[in-house]
Parts: sequence; C-alpha cells; structure tokens
Amino acid sequence: MRAETTTQAASPPAAPGSGPQDSGHLQAGLKNRHLSMIAIGGVIGAGLFVGSGAGIASTGPGILLSYTLAGVLVVMVMRMLGEMAAADPQSGSFSAYADRALGRWAGFSIGWLYWFFWVVVLAVEATAGAKILNNWVPGVPQWAFALLVMAVLTATNLFSVASYGEFEFWFAGIKVVAIAAFLVVGGLAVFGLLPGTSAVGTDNLTGHGGFLPHGVGAVFTGMLTVVFAFMGSEIVTLAAGESADPEKAVSRATNSVIWRIGVFYLGSIAIVVTLLPWDSASVKGSPYVAVLEHVGIPGAAQVMDVIVLTAVLSCLNSGMYTASRMAFSLGQRGDAPKAFAKVTERGVPRNAILASVVFGFIAVFFNYKFPDTVFSFLLNSSGAVALFVWMVICFSQLRMRKIIERESPERLTVRMWLYPYLTWATIGMIGFVMAYMFTDESGREQMYLSLVAAAIVLAASAVVDRRRKAAAALAA
Repeated sequence: MRAETTTQAASPPAAPGSGPQDSGHLQAGLKNRHLSMIAIGGVIGAGLFVGSGAGIASTGPGILLSYTLAGVLVVMVMRMLGEMAAADPQSGSFSAYADRALGRWAGFSIGWLYWFFWVVVLAVEATAGAKILNNWVPGVPQWAFALLVMAVLTATNLFSVASYGEFEFWFAGIKVVAIAAFLVVGGLAVFGLLPGTSAVGTDNLTGHGGFLPHGVGAVFTGMLTVVFAFMGSEIVTLAAGESADPEKAVSRATNSVIWRIGVFYLGSIAIVVTLLPWDSASVKGSPYVAVLEHVGIPGAAQVMDVIVLTAVLSCLNSGMYTASRMAFSLGQRGDAPKAFAKVTERGVPRNAILASVVFGFIAVFFNYKFPDTVFSFLLNSSGAVALFVWMVICFSQLRMRKIIERESPERLTVRMWLYPYLTWATIGMIGFVMAYMFTDESGREQMYLSLVAAAIVLAASAVVDRRRKAAAALAA
C-alpha cells in the first residue's frame, strides 16, 4: 500500500514518555521571525561574497544582465512553488508536488537528487569554513575544524527545529546587516559622499572595453555561474511546514523574493562594477574586499572573513536541515527507508538527519583525500541539479494548478502570474540554460555528469516501484 503523501505540518507534541518514533509528525517549532530570516538569508550565500569575482572577470559589467536574467528565472520558479506550497504546505515541498502531479518516479527522482545536492554542499561548506578557521588558528589542523563545525551544527539540528531556526536567524541576520552596510558605504562612495572619495560616474561601466567587453554571449556564460548562487531560495517552502502559519509564511516569502534578489544581488554587484574596473586584479579575487579597501575600511579582509564564515555556517546549517527534511518526506512516501520518517519526542527526524550527515562526513573525507577524482565527480554530478529542480517545479505547477482549482480553489492564495504562459516561458528559459551549458567547457562536464546521476536515480526509482507493486500484489 502506498505511504501517506500528506505531511502534517504541525501536530501536538508527543505525550511525555511516548516513544521517540510514535508521532511521525514534524512539530511547528519555527516562528515568523525565523522564517523571515530564512527567506531573506536563503539567497545570500558565500558564493556572493567570493564567487562573484569570477563572473565579473569573465563577463565584465554585463554581469548585471546575467544576474537580472537569473533573478527573473528564480522569481518565476519561486512564484510557482509558492502557489503550490501555500495551497498545500509539505516538508517535501516540490518533491511531494512532483509525486502527485507527475508521478512517483518524478517525486522519487527529484527528491533524491536534491538530497544528494545538499549533502555534497555540506562537504564544500565544511571545507571552506575549516580553511578560514585554520587561517586564524593554524595550530589546529584543517580537518579538525571541519569535523568541529559539522558536529556542532549536527547537534543543533538534532536538538529541535527551533534551535535550527534560532541559529539560522542570527546567521542570516549577520549576512543581511553586512550586505546592508556594504550597500550604504558603497552607495555613498559611488556618489563621492565619503571622505577621500569622488563621484565615479559611469567610467567603469562603459570603459575598459565597454559594458560587454566579451560580447553578448558572455552574458549567458556568466549566467551559468550566477544561476547556481540562487539555489537555497526554495528552503523557506520546506521550512514553512514546521511553522504555525505556513500559508502566510510562504505567501510573504514568495512576494518578497523580487526585492531580495534586486537589493542584495543586483544592488551590491552594481556597486562593485561601478566603483572598480571589472578587469582589475583585486575584483577577480574578492570583489567585496576590494570595494571595502578602496573606500578605506581598515581590516577589510578580516571583516569579510568573518562574514564569509557566517555565510558558510548558515549554508551548512540549512543544508543539514534541508537534506534531512527531504529524506523525511521521502521516507513518509515510501521512497526511502521507513526509519527516515520517524521522529523524536521533539518532532525531529533524527534518523534522516544522521543519514544526511554521515554522507556529508564521507564527502568531506573524499574532499581531503581525493579532491581531483572522487570528490570532483560528486561535485560536478550535482552541478545541474538546481536546473532539474526548477524544471520539475514548472511542470508540477502546470498540473497542480488544475488539481487545486478542482479540489480546493479557495486555497489558491498565491497565484502564478499569467498562467500558463509565464510557466511555459520559464520552462523555455531553463531549457535554454541547460542547452547553453553544453557549449561551455566546465558547464558541459557538469551537465553530462548530472545527467548520469539523474539516470542512476531514475533507474533506482524504477526498481523501487517494481518492488512496491510486487509487494502490493502479494498483499492482495
């Protein structure tokens, strides 16, 4: 018999003394302020602070167009996801919707690919955080710091969802304050309102080879690096299932995604390419440090290290949470071991968390021992998962809109604009990005290996489905 697909977002706490796996339901432990910061902080990753330099160097000031195109794509996808999540909040989010709208194979496949993406991210972020800490305290080996941050955040997630929310509230808060301060300081410098600065005008935007020094094609190449920086925007739709008012939380997060991307990404990148020549060596390294040093902020590199470490810890914290909730949802639907769907008396899916973390630790080991072989394969084979997820969200929304309108139209509190035309246009945009990846050397490798990973998961889905049907036949 098929496992129940609807996750109860909030249920009463288990009675004292009840077994840790008795309820099988997540608890409503996230407050509105937690969800607000999760929504805001979800789009601010370490890649914005350090990875944006590579995009600027390869595209020039035209990187603003890359961010705009990628931002429009994310806004469309989030609107579609928000429509489904507000109508039916689920811990499995888009995986659960794909399960219902497209079939078991879709929910299984995209759920496991998404889980795989985040456990690989755990290894990347743990290593990045360990490098920063090792620079501060070189006497402690880097692997020890990686182990420490993974252990601390694992304990946080195991304790309760509220502890995850509280940590993420402060992590995201630091990122938001840092970006806001950067926008203010950078904006004043652009107009020459800081001591020792003068208005820069548009010289850096139009000089040094022009706004598009490498041609229009570079905009799409830049988009390949930019589009993956937005992965994480969807976390709030998973987290909403553990809040007291998920519909309201999803609606607010969906409506705010436009200004979040516009202010944090476009605003800050615009300041970088306006204040500094895009081809300067300092911008290629760390553009945000370069701007702070340009305006005379003392200890800019050290300040940015603290901010980047916060962003890394935030991503680690959210990665553990997101991977475990997806595993929990898969367990509930019978697409993962049933043990993943069990929760403690605090409503925490302990087994799902531990399984995700164990794979994360294994990936960290591969990152240290086999960075150019095994870990490189893991990293590249998860590289295009964001595009796969977004494509599935689009096709799910096309079907789910009709289902919701037929069964409970009053729950359509968030609606996709110009349905179905903008949905199809978004599908076309994602398809274009996928096709363009084959023209880029690094993108081509990621696309091929990600397709291999997808094929493996689809094959596993077919095997699981065949066994499920066989078991059902025997039971009958």
